[in-house]
Amino acid sequence: MAGQTMQATRTNSWQDIRDRLDQSIPFTNMRDTPYYRDAVYEQFSAQEYARRYEALRAKMREHRLDCMIVPGGPSHWSFGAGMAWLTGHWEWHALCCYILVPLHGEPTMIYSMGGTHAEAVRRLVEVAVTDVRHSRGGRYADVMVERLRELKLERGRIGLMEIDPRHGDYMPVNQYEVLRRGLPDAELVFTKDFLHELLVIHSEEELACVRKAGVLTQRAMEALVARAKPGVKEYELRAAAANAILEGGGDIDFLIIGSTPMANPAMVFGNPRPSNRVLQKGDIINMELAAAYRGYTAQIGSPVCIGEPTDMVRRFWEDITVPGYKKIVAEMLPGNPIANMWEASKFFREKGVQSRPIHCHGIDLVTDEPHVTTEYDKHPHSDTVLKPGMVIMAEPNPITMDGLFGIFLGHTFILNEQGREVVDSFPLELAIASA
Repeated sequence: MAGQTMQATRTNSWQDIRDRLDQSIPFTNMRDTPYYRDAVYEQFSAQEYARRYEALRAKMREHRLDCMIVPGGPSHWSFGAGMAWLTGHWEWHALCCYILVPLHGEPTMIYSMGGTHAEAVRRLVEVAVTDVRHSRGGRYADVMVERLRELKLERGRIGLMEIDPRHGDYMPVNQYEVLRRGLPDAELVFTKDFLHELLVIHSEEELACVRKAGVLTQRAMEALVARAKPGVKEYELRAAAANAILEGGGDIDFLIIGSTPMANPAMVFGNPRPSNRVLQKGDIINMELAAAYRGYTAQIGSPVCIGEPTDMVRRFWEDITVPGYKKIVAEMLPGNPIANMWEASKFFREKGVQSRPIHCHGIDLVTDEPHVTTEYDKHPHSDTVLKPGMVIMAEPNPITMDGLFGIFLGHTFILNEQGREVVDSFPLELAIASA
């Protein structure tokens, strides 16, 4: 068995295996090939990654951790999470990949695939991490155990970060059991909210990516408006928005798009699953779109009418939606208590309408704390006051008291020393598509 493991993990030099690429072990374990040598990837600077690793290690010291196992998955609530933050790689092949960060020593990334896939990822992440190992068909924890033994951390205190902080999901039980059996003398510690605390205040390099994501959301909105006309299906609007984001070098976080007749509405928020419904003259489209650039996301939403809006829709927009939105945005200033945005959101009930519960939320990589809803403002203790470097999405969604009609309006803001900046320039007006 030991001999088989050694054979499976041995890295073959390119010169030794270049004429044996039809054999699984040489192909899977290849390294230092000429493949993708001309690939060009935008990446953060070495100094930015040094800042991130030092911030993580400072927190590890605070919690007396010898090593941190940092996951990254493709779901909305993770969007790469810690692995994307530490490497620049956003995973799409697997439930999760991992980066193992010792307090002392070089980090190791454990990627889902071997062979040419792993070689491409090595090119992408080389400014941040040079030790990229493949999972051997999903045996991530076996690779972790080997690396921890190399680091002499068999008796260490090992932190496990969440894959999905929103839902509190950690590594799968099969991986955890391998760690526990392979390192019986180690202490495995489930940490909580490490990542949010490390990036809720963004660096200038990170904010540049948020701004680019904002541009991509604007392009997605413009593409949606241009495509919207009678006879087009909802999913075709989704395709138009998606193409605009991908053409700009971004990634799609989510595209929520729905439509309903203005004269007989039955929709308060866009459809998370855009359907085959065919647009008609007199429809209104609600949407919430989120685009990512190098892992950092921005969101947008603004109603689109197919033809002239009805009197009811125009009044609801001018008297309810926009004034309520502006009241919330006015409170988005550094130094202001987050509770101020909650107070501003009472406008909707005061005007005799209701709303979706959520009015605004923070963005670190994706949607995260603070959350401000009708019932309360929810945030970790450290997020009680707005600070420069935070990213906030204002997204009120007022709804008529009969529960049949609503308008979503949202834009992403960066807080700075002077106040705030919106990351897109889509106009604050009812968009009217050709009918």
